[in-house]
Amino acid sequence: MYKDLDPLLHSQLRLAIVSMLISSDKVEFTHIKEETKAAAGNISIQIKKLQEAEYIKVEKIFKNNYPKTLLSITDKGVKAFESYVNDLRKYIDPLK
Repeated sequence: MYKDLDPLLHSQLRLAIVSMLISSDKVEFTHIKEETKAAAGNISIQIKKLQEAEYIKVEKIFKNNYPKTLLSITDKGVKAFESYVNDLRKYIDPLK
């Protein structure tokens, strides 16, 4: 009846990152840092895990000689997020 929740997305910080990416084309690393209030090192670790799972893409660019890290969600990441949300709904209301 209950399906295991995706452990990759069940982490609070990784879920926050993916949630931001679901509703945006690209999100800057600095925006994630501001919104989550997490340490840059911790965010980097979580981004690497999401990238290794192919849930997100990381793009590094320079703008006015400053490095920027842009993140976007992949099709695999969208499907994983939708599945996670649907599985969570089953926990909340198992009769639906």
